[in-house]
Amino acid sequence: MSKNLKSDIMLLLVTVIWGSTFVVVKNATSILPVYNFLFLRFLIALIVLVIMFGKRLLHIDKKTFAVSIIVGIMLFLGYAFQTLGLKYTTASKSGFITGFNVVLVPILESIFLKAKLSKTSWLSVLLALAGLFLMTANIDLKINFGDFLTLLCAVSFAFQVVLIAKYAPSVDTVSFAIIQIFVVTLSSGILSFVYEKPIIPTDKTVWFALILTGIFATAFALAVQNTMQANTSATHAAIIFSLEPVFSAITAYLVSGEIMTLRSIIGGFLMLISMILSEMPSKDNLRA
Repeated sequence: MSKNLKSDIMLLLVTVIWGSTFVVVKNATSILPVYNFLFLRFLIALIVLVIMFGKRLLHIDKKTFAVSIIVGIMLFLGYAFQTLGLKYTTASKSGFITGFNVVLVPILESIFLKAKLSKTSWLSVLLALAGLFLMTANIDLKINFGDFLTLLCAVSFAFQVVLIAKYAPSVDTVSFAIIQIFVVTLSSGILSFVYEKPIIPTDKTVWFALILTGIFATAFALAVQNTMQANTSATHAAIIFSLEPVFSAITAYLVSGEIMTLRSIIGGFLMLISMILSEMPSKDNLRA
């Protein structure tokens, strides 16, 4: 199996895991405060990775540490906005809006990595905006608060994907992931103690969500993302991540019976098309 194919398969597995956790997280945060949940989730992930790969941190260099902090802040903002947004919107809508980050990636690449933004990318942005409006606007044309928070999450995750693509090839990817998780653990812990009354949950449903998201959707998924993205570009990884809202909607339907309206389905379809279109070779690139 080639290195690129292996990377694609592993990133797809990560996408399936992320897409399937929206409902679980939504249910858990209806019982446990948002930052309390994030703190415990990332603490579990941090403990797992330190036990497995802690020795690598002894040899971490200044560059890896510095860029890990920056990417970790983006990761924290992404999960904080996403998890808080889930309290005010549905799991399926959260999945699709989070997926909007795939369209933002080429825009951020053009700004920060000096990559040329093609006409195809601009078209994908317009389609995504139309889809986003159809999915999130209420009858009175107001945007749900949870939808807005999730959109901020998408922006944060887009920055994270681009930064990982930029720095992962030149740093130790496991240490890179561990420091990011440490940043999220510390940040969410501080906010939980300041704004919430953190508790150790006793509900089995919450612990199932914490173990599932902590070990699989965080420790495993972020270690794989940081490692496998070193073998591919941000845009190639983004097209794989574009399937996340599909798995989110399927899981929301199977687990919670969430049924999207026709307008939301059309909006989600437009967003999915825009995500795929944003990563396809354009005529601009073919002429180059």
